[in-house]
Amino acid sequence: MSAMRRPKQFSCDSGTTAVEFAIVGPPFLLLLVGIIGASVVAFSAASMQFAVEGAARAYSVNASSATTAQSYAKTLYLGVSSPTFTASTPSCGHQVNATLSLVLNAGMAKWTVPLIATACFP
Repeated sequence: MSAMRRPKQFSCDSGTTAVEFAIVGPPFLLLLVGIIGASVVAFSAASMQFAVEGAARAYSVNASSATTAQSYAKTLYLGVSSPTFTASTPSCGHQVNATLSLVLNAGMAKWTVPLIATACFP
């Protein structure tokens, strides 16, 4: 017994790749943009934490003033925007704080992500 075959006139596949890409492409691009945005936020948060830890250590060991510690923290930070660094001397020792409002722009939508980092070195 032979299987029934479609007639040759109904077996055209042109355009199926374009339709598949139209279905799969936009969610894939949104996922890619989301991964890049999350990576930028994670890198900025890690860099800000590294900067405040280094600045608090330097402020405790050999910095003469709070402005010296703040400028040193700015040199250590490698993220996308410029955070606000503050240095103080509370009961825990020498403390450096950083705050940043990171704006992620994804075309039609904007998200503001607040980032805060604190380090205190005795």
